[in-house]
Amino acid sequence: MHLPRALPPRTLLSLSLPALFTTMASPPSSSSSSPPSTYPSFRYHPRHPSFPYTARDFQRQDESPDTDFYAAPRFVTHIDDHAIAALSAYYAQALPSHGRILDFCSSWVSHFPKALEARAVQSARGERSGDEKEEALEVVGMGINAKELAANPVLAQRILRDLNTQPDIPPEVGALDAATCVVSIDYLVHPREVLASLRARVKKGGTVHLVVSNRCFPTKAVGRWLRVGEQEKLLMVGDYLHWSGWREVEVVTVCDGKGEGGGWFGMGRPDPLWVVRGRNVDG
Repeated sequence: MHLPRALPPRTLLSLSLPALFTTMASPPSSSSSSPPSTYPSFRYHPRHPSFPYTARDFQRQDESPDTDFYAAPRFVTHIDDHAIAALSAYYAQALPSHGRILDFCSSWVSHFPKALEARAVQSARGERSGDEKEEALEVVGMGINAKELAANPVLAQRILRDLNTQPDIPPEVGALDAATCVVSIDYLVHPREVLASLRARVKKGGTVHLVVSNRCFPTKAVGRWLRVGEQEKLLMVGDYLHWSGWREVEVVTVCDGKGEGGGWFGMGRPDPLWVVRGRNVDG
């Protein structure tokens, strides 16, 4: 489930995270010229004896069909350029350089770093590397707007699917090494079902990376997302992963929102960005 690719308004329910990093180095400044070798993170720990959310938590202001709401393609982005650059740098360290990746809730851009993008585009075009021993990188895109998916050059396979009416990852995605979802987990009304089915498609040891920002389109975000602050949003996504069977769940700060050069026309503070990630292992 992707959203119109325009910078959405910042949510007003904001909560800082300093208490979570008291034993860690300061998060990398958004104004840093190079990505950090490691990112500040904290390990998620289960907080509830069972999945804590009810149907009311996933009600939305606009319950009209998402296929109608997202029918028109929108070829814009909805995090700022600073956050996009930070996400690409994170992906360069966190995603596999070969294999098969699912970008679900995808659109016309996946924000991969240049090296991964080049390899994915090569696979999407059916081209082979000059090095016969070099393994390919294939990216599967799953989204709700055919024109946006068609415009994404890294995708070797495109699957149209409304995960709010069909909350499972179909077998045609193949065996996956990793999966990504960029600032869209807050729009899924059945996140546990989607993430559990994703885990069934990801190889043992594979990873999922759920990217979270402090922006959203409130009419399509689930209700609880609008009622809690940033810290609770991140822990809520951690709950989604844990109760769908993912392990080694942690929250990573990719961009701390400090410095300058972000926002509209580079005239404001950059968007903060986090990744809540998990691994498909027994435990």
